[in-house]
Amino acid sequence: MRVRIGLLVGCAALALIACGKKEKAAKATPGVVPAEIVHVATAGVDAAAIVNADANPGEWLSHGRTYAEERYSPLGQINRGTVKELALAWSYDLGVSRGIEATPIVRDGLIYVTSTWNIVHALDARTGALKWTFDPQTDRSVGASLCCDAVNRGVAIWGDKIYTGTLDGRLIALDAKTGAKVFDVLTVDRAAPYSITGAPRIVKGKVIIGNGGAELGVRGYVSAYDAETGKMIWRFYTVPGDPSKPFETPVLAEAAKTWSGEWWKIGGGGTVWDSMAYDPGLDLLYIGVGNGSPWNQAIRSPGGGDNLFLSSIVALRPDTGEYAWHYQTTPGETWDYTATQHLVLADITIDGAARRVIMQAPKNGFFYVIDRTDGKLISAKNFVPVNWASGIDPATGRPVEIPEARWPGKAPHLQLPGPLGAHNWQPMSMSRETGLVYIPAQEVPLMYGDQAKFEYTPGRWNTGANLLLGSLPTDEAVQKAVRAMIKGRLIAWDPVKQEARWSVEHKGPWNGGLLSSAGGLVFQGTADAHFAAYDAATGAELWKQPTQTGVMAAPIAYEIDGEQYVAVAAGWGGAYGLLAGGLLTTGSAPNVGRVLVYKLGGTAKLPDLIQFTPVHVPAPETSATPETIAAGMQVYADHCAVCHGDHALSYGSVPNLRQSALLGDAELWGEVVVGGAKASAGMPDFSGAFDAQTAEAVRAYVIDARKNGLQPITDAP
Repeated sequence: MRVRIGLLVGCAALALIACGKKEKAAKATPGVVPAEIVHVATAGVDAAAIVNADANPGEWLSHGRTYAEERYSPLGQINRGTVKELALAWSYDLGVSRGIEATPIVRDGLIYVTSTWNIVHALDARTGALKWTFDPQTDRSVGASLCCDAVNRGVAIWGDKIYTGTLDGRLIALDAKTGAKVFDVLTVDRAAPYSITGAPRIVKGKVIIGNGGAELGVRGYVSAYDAETGKMIWRFYTVPGDPSKPFETPVLAEAAKTWSGEWWKIGGGGTVWDSMAYDPGLDLLYIGVGNGSPWNQAIRSPGGGDNLFLSSIVALRPDTGEYAWHYQTTPGETWDYTATQHLVLADITIDGAARRVIMQAPKNGFFYVIDRTDGKLISAKNFVPVNWASGIDPATGRPVEIPEARWPGKAPHLQLPGPLGAHNWQPMSMSRETGLVYIPAQEVPLMYGDQAKFEYTPGRWNTGANLLLGSLPTDEAVQKAVRAMIKGRLIAWDPVKQEARWSVEHKGPWNGGLLSSAGGLVFQGTADAHFAAYDAATGAELWKQPTQTGVMAAPIAYEIDGEQYVAVAAGWGGAYGLLAGGLLTTGSAPNVGRVLVYKLGGTAKLPDLIQFTPVHVPAPETSATPETIAAGMQVYADHCAVCHGDHALSYGSVPNLRQSALLGDAELWGEVVVGGAKASAGMPDFSGAFDAQTAEAVRAYVIDARKNGLQPITDAP
């Protein structure tokens, strides 16, 4: 197999391949951006710098290093032969206690990284010395509007500015040298539960940013802002709005034909909360679109339909936001099967023909190879076990669904993958040396079933699914069977043959993103607090070091003064960490967030962990009836478990309700839960979702869970 990726995307002879039809793409020379699509920044990083990233492999200028997002480093000083000498060069404590998901950016000897609540740090890339910090003073009351922790995935750089999106919906530009704020613009309607967790991308002088919030009932879109002024240039909505009003674009009028009911009153979903890629030769921007809101299609679109553009890859013209094509991975989405996962562009040979492809391993468990010129499916194969579809029809590109899996209105269905996906936001990587795509895969099932008496509550979780069904059962035999289904692995996937070349089993799911390199290595951090290097060709583990805290983010590589470094931001949390981290323990220390940087012959040591002595709060009493406790358990599952953990066991980055001092005081409990007393700290005010009596039922459930519920399971898979 012959593979050419990265700076060659859309360039040279590949730009002339018609793939069976004429193209509008401009002709190009290898390594040169076509003049008509160059947007030169006022200083520093511009389109040519990103497209020609291999001319300066020592820096990391874009989220995936190149516009193709392959997350491959051409640096080879650290390789199969030398990696055993790799050791910590320096570390920097981010001073936070929530999940860390950021990809660092490296430019002019500085490394830029974000921590919890969008705080931006600029560090000396040689030593880790702090140059500046910018705190955007994110409104922490938006904790009520967050799906999956107070996380974000990093910054972007263009010209002499750094750009970051905030959890309260702002796009901020900073001076790259000083951290001084240049502009601060609001990208969302703050009356709706939008948030931003994704890293911006910058194409032709336009900062591209989406948002999240589909679980809570929003309408998705992606926007482009002028990198110099912050002025919005265009906006593309991913689902149609109220059909009684004019549609923003003609394509939305067509999309509306795939919906039914009154979806616009309950959001619709389709948020663009993570992955994007750009082909400068075709001049196409690719975005990944998220799940429906609510998940339950029988509520969202009771007449069925594909519900475009949910769970789709959509190609847009970056100058105008004009629609070019789409491919929908999960028509009629009803399982939280987003297509927001990492997108990778590559030029590969299939059946003797050179093909320009876009690849994705979304939540639904299938690996897709798609012609990126027109969105036509080339091939698809499941990369983990799935039981919602038997395959993808090569003629139609549609999944062949298993009828029992379409759960709305039917019996509950235990399904793989569950809403955490076969692959979540953690980036995959593609090696130019092996032609393999490396996937941080997982198996985490969920029992899907209808939520009884669903009522839409603006600004709160509105899945339409009975989330209590997903709680780990207390029956020991059933629990053992479910736990045996929970797995995590690193898969080396051949995108031409659509098969695994090798895989590495991890102790559990929710492991870190990936980096491949010219040194023949693949780097990945894991949930059980380690960072390792594997042989890219065989999967053999060649190097491993403890990190104290679980690693979710993807590593990068850079070089200064002829010396190569590998860096990763470490900090356990996110959706799985909050929901299951307290119950299925991983050995990851809480309250740790760091940048870890390694080099050959490094001599630094990790700081000692701060040991916290838990304050034991006497167990309160409750006279609640079993019926009240059961009602509180259901409400807890629907509204509280996503942050405070299954069975009221939290990981440690948020308060452990079983040991909360509020648990013994019904009045204070009510002031926090339905009175908003802790809103400024990120604790939602649930007064719009339920009343004080229901809050008291939740308290009764937590008291009962403390006395009678499951305890942390230390031998988790």
